[in-house]
This record gives sequence, C-alpha cells and structure tokens, in this order.
Amino acid sequence: MSSSSDEERPKVTDPPSKPDDPSQNPRNPYYLHPGENPGATIVAPPLDDNNYHNWSKSMRRALTSKNKISFINGTLSRPSPTSTDFELWDRANSMVLSWINRTLSPHIAQSTICFDSAFHLWEDLKERFTKGNHFRFSDLLRDLHSIQQGDRSLSTYFTDLKILWNELEDLRPTPSCSCPTPCICDLAKAVRSYKHMEYVTCFLKGLNDNYHNICTQILLLDPLPTISKAYSLIAQQQPSISPSPSSTNPTILAAASNPKAKGKISSKTPMLCTNCSKTNHTIENCYFKHGFPLGYRSKNTKNPDSKSSATP
Repeated sequence: MSSSSDEERPKVTDPPSKPDDPSQNPRNPYYLHPGENPGATIVAPPLDDNNYHNWSKSMRRALTSKNKISFINGTLSRPSPTSTDFELWDRANSMVLSWINRTLSPHIAQSTICFDSAFHLWEDLKERFTKGNHFRFSDLLRDLHSIQQGDRSLSTYFTDLKILWNELEDLRPTPSCSCPTPCICDLAKAVRSYKHMEYVTCFLKGLNDNYHNICTQILLLDPLPTISKAYSLIAQQQPSISPSPSSTNPTILAAASNPKAKGKISSKTPMLCTNCSKTNHTIENCYFKHGFPLGYRSKNTKNPDSKSSATP
C-alpha cells in the first residue's frame, strides 16, 4: 500500500534538451579546435607571382583537412546577420582569412587586407593569378615535349618532368561526366588514357641514347605501362646499360681505330700505347717517346751486334 506522501511528491522530469552546438561538433565546419590560432602557417612556401597553382592545391588540401574547404568553394554561404549561426560563421571565416593571409608573400598580403570574406579573397586571388593561363599552358606543352635528360640523373629528370606534368594537369584537368544518369560511354576514362600515353611517351623520348633499347621495348607494349611502372623498369635496367660512346675507355677507342690492333681486343682490356699505337706496352714506357735503352736490339736490325739508337 503506497503512502499518500508518495502520491503528493512531484515527479522529477529531465530538463529540456538543448539543440546541439555546431561549434562543438568536429564534423561541423564551424568547429574550431582549441589548439588552432590565426597566426598558424598551414602551408609553405608562401604565394608569390609564380607558384599560384601549387600554392592553391596545397591550401585546398590543408583547408579540407581542417573541414574548412566550404568557406572558399562557395558551398557555405554567409548567413544573415540576424541568424543564430552568423556569429559562428564570422568566427570561423575570420580564422580562415587569417590562415590564407599568413601564406601570402608580404606584397600580396598588403593588397588583400580589405577582404572580410574568405570566399571573396579566394576568388580574387584566383582571378588575379590565373590570367594568362593560355600563355603558361603553351609554355608547359613546349617544355614537356622538348625536355631532355641531358646531364641530369634519372631520378632528377623524372622529378622535373613530373613537376611540369602536374602543373599542366592543374591547368588542363580531365573533365568529369555531368550526365544526370550514370554514364556508360567511359569518355572520361578514354581521355585519361590518351593523356597517360602522352605522359609516358614524353618521359621515354627524353631519355638519353643509352636507354634506347629498353625504351623501344616499353613503347612496343600494348597497353603502355603506367608512368611509375615505366620509371621502375628503366631504373632496374640502369646498372646494366652500356655506357655511351663519350664515356668509352679511350684505350679501347684507340685500339678500334688502329688497323694493326684489329682482332686483338678481347674481354680483357689490352695494353695499348696511345703514342705509337703498338700493343704490349703503354705510353709511360714507350721507347719511341722516352728513348731506347742501351743494348736494345731492333727486330728489323740485320746486324745482331749493332746497337740500335734509331727508331725501328
């Protein structure tokens, strides 16, 4: 039997739940980690007059990792000043503005101080530094199709080529299908395949002549291997590639040009004098250069008792 006091006791109810605070949700673009500050430099090197494409790619990657990419790509619009989210947007937007300004060279940063929107600042920089893209595009095509390895190592040559290609890809991205229904023609895949063939061909054709044989074998493959695989195949063959004529031993070259030495070149490098082109001695002990010793008998001397002091 329950007492009357239990019936009169008011029931305790849970307090009304408050809506989630977007600034405390790490998945929300308004969220700011306590360790973040406006003085942080999130990418390097800073933007100057010549590196916009590399800088913009690094900045987009950094802002994406911080879940702030929506502040510069236009997907998060500025809320109304009367909105409850305006204060959160303004705080996060100011942080993004500070990060962008910290990655600008001093003379560029001075011209962007008046912007109060990260999106408008980003669009201004894009418009300013992508002007003349057609000229840069033509320069990249020329450099890409004329680059030669020359005195560079294989790794350095490949890296320089890759830098040119990445910048060209940034100016000439592969289009994606925008059909409302799933595309089945694989047009984008075909475009990427043609660009890949161009990439591999430019790499192989720019290598030095001592890679000619392995390059020919790779170009005969159908389909062509990826650029990374092509580089790996070349690098594996590098130690066994025969030296170029300019790096051939001068003794072997002299022997090859000497009619008397034909047929005498074996797997073991012979002694060949570069002064008289005779074998079995070198220039260091050549009698024709340093003089004949006393008692030297020439093979052509008829009198065995005579001492030859003249050249045979």
